[in-house]
Amino acid sequence: MKTQQPDLVFIIILASLAGLTPLAVDMYLPAIPSIADALHTEINQVQMTLSIFLFGFAFGQLIYGPISDSYGRKNVLLSGLFIFIVSNVWVYFVKDVELLMKLRFIQAIGGGAAAVIVGALLRDIYSHDMFAKMMSFVILIMTLAPLVAPLVGGYIELWFGWQAIFYLLAIAGVLTVIAVVYLIPETLAKEKRVPLRFANVLKNYFKVLSHRRALGFILTSGFSFSGMFIFLTTSPYVYIEYLGIPSEEYGYYFGLNIIFMMIFTAINGRFVTKKGYRFMLTTGLTLLGLASLMMLSIALFDVSNRWIIVGAVVSFVGVMSLIGSNCMTGILNDFSDIAGTATALSGTLRFGMGALAGLLVSLFHSDNASTLAIGMTVSAILAIVSYLTLVRNTFSSGV
Repeated sequence: MKTQQPDLVFIIILASLAGLTPLAVDMYLPAIPSIADALHTEINQVQMTLSIFLFGFAFGQLIYGPISDSYGRKNVLLSGLFIFIVSNVWVYFVKDVELLMKLRFIQAIGGGAAAVIVGALLRDIYSHDMFAKMMSFVILIMTLAPLVAPLVGGYIELWFGWQAIFYLLAIAGVLTVIAVVYLIPETLAKEKRVPLRFANVLKNYFKVLSHRRALGFILTSGFSFSGMFIFLTTSPYVYIEYLGIPSEEYGYYFGLNIIFMMIFTAINGRFVTKKGYRFMLTTGLTLLGLASLMMLSIALFDVSNRWIIVGAVVSFVGVMSLIGSNCMTGILNDFSDIAGTATALSGTLRFGMGALAGLLVSLFHSDNASTLAIGMTVSAILAIVSYLTLVRNTFSSGV
């Protein structure tokens, strides 16, 4: 049954679940140069483990979304958390970058369950703009994870070694399992479950992709998030090697992005029910366009000033919370009957696009900030074009 009343404990647990992936992504970023040294490999090889993680995360959502629509949310979620925990513990045996790549892929598959099911759980309970508001609260709380993750990761690597970062992720996974077992109910009634048939899954995926507005929301979100993933891939080099920021201080600069995300998330939560998700999304894309102009200037004039680069990144990444939650609201408004599948497809393409973008910038490594700046600028342009060509006119035409 749909409700309009928020449950604080429920929201905090879901935010913690959603925060597992940001933890897994961000906590090891300061340690990337050290991991490259420890495994006797090039830094771009370790950078590629981030793209591999994102590919696994995308693949995991593609699997877990339809399964959760067929078998319910809770047990499917727990199975993914189990995979996440075991694969993080297994890092103890890593002696080369190839095994680390494989484990990162497996970790991400397990993490994909939490990401896709969190959105479906919220959609089971809340409707329309209230869903966007609750999703904003989830994002606001979960951003505490990446706020502290690089700081914690930098000091853990300094004091205990890089492998301890993954042991801490395993502990976080265990704690979320306990919370899910005792405090999260099953939200998908048996009579609302969709039979799991491969043909039906493909049919539902095609149904979403063939819907022009939904495809536009997916591409808008995917391209904008690709810019953020380009930052995640290139920032350890740009910040630590190029700008000379100590690895243990990387988290402070990274945290500025999260603070701005929290600010925009709070703004979205306050105004989305009054202005509507479409207004908030167009506001986010407008700000993204302005940030991309700053990025373009960095690339054209080979800017090396620390605060100009950090300021441009913060301006870009900060509006992700406006874009992501409101794009998801638009998708699920049209496909609430297959929320798990729609969320899975959206997440798969979003993180798949991010992984591909991260892989591309790894191949075009530069000794300054130009790869970061050009990549983020192109991502912003593609996001804005996707919205203008596929989404904006569909509301007036009634598609």
